[in-house]
Amino acid sequence: MNDLDVLESRSVYILREAFSKLRPLGLLWSLGKDSNVLIWLAKKAFLGQVPFPVCHLDTGKEFPETYAFRDRYAKEWGLELIADPCPPIEEVDASLPPDTRFAARKSLGVSQAVERYGFKGLITGIRRDEQSTRAKERVFSPRGGGNTWDFRTQPPEFWDQYTLDVPLGAHVRVHPLLHWTEVDIWRYIKREKIPLVPLYFAKNGERYRSLGEVGITLPIKSTASTIDEIISELSATRAPERAGRTMDHESEEAFERLRVSGYL
Repeated sequence: MNDLDVLESRSVYILREAFSKLRPLGLLWSLGKDSNVLIWLAKKAFLGQVPFPVCHLDTGKEFPETYAFRDRYAKEWGLELIADPCPPIEEVDASLPPDTRFAARKSLGVSQAVERYGFKGLITGIRRDEQSTRAKERVFSPRGGGNTWDFRTQPPEFWDQYTLDVPLGAHVRVHPLLHWTEVDIWRYIKREKIPLVPLYFAKNGERYRSLGEVGITLPIKSTASTIDEIISELSATRAPERAGRTMDHESEEAFERLRVSGYL
């Protein structure tokens, strides 16, 4: 097996463990490259079908290309799609910086989905190399009441032995891509020919490296219009993946506050 086969095998194992131990189970679909890889892996893990609902936390402010992608591939991939709107910004903590406050609508959207559908497990597409706060995560990460997360009390995980106990009133976040890198994701997308929102590919000298909402996500300067060109570009840059996410530049602790309160 090559390195992509090893990554794939480990993620498939995690998905199967989650499905066998956590019910009801859902998958959070951001419509970005990582969660598309996650759906692809779930289809491989379960004989071509995703046997749990896929949740798009809809702020109503996604790019038009993103909505078009969702509507097409939810049908083509046979997904059970939940696309409930996130709560309005008026319900978000007013002490947060403005762009962070807008993004925090998704934290409330997660809480709403957990309560509405009774999820005991939620699968997400986060990676450790993506952001420093996410590097503190575990593969199976318990969330307390209100989706709160305390990185200081995460269970140990040795030799792929995972803790799947769900405390009363809590749920578990499952992270099958935690051990992947951004370049791993792109190499796997190329190998598997996984469809993507076209905004990832350069047009008129710009492309999106990370996709969020209109107004709080900016493109980067780039001429990379193919996967090979993107991989080459990534190998030569030191800029962080989320450089185009405006909320990451508002204050040092803003993203960590989001994560503690339940953000992806």
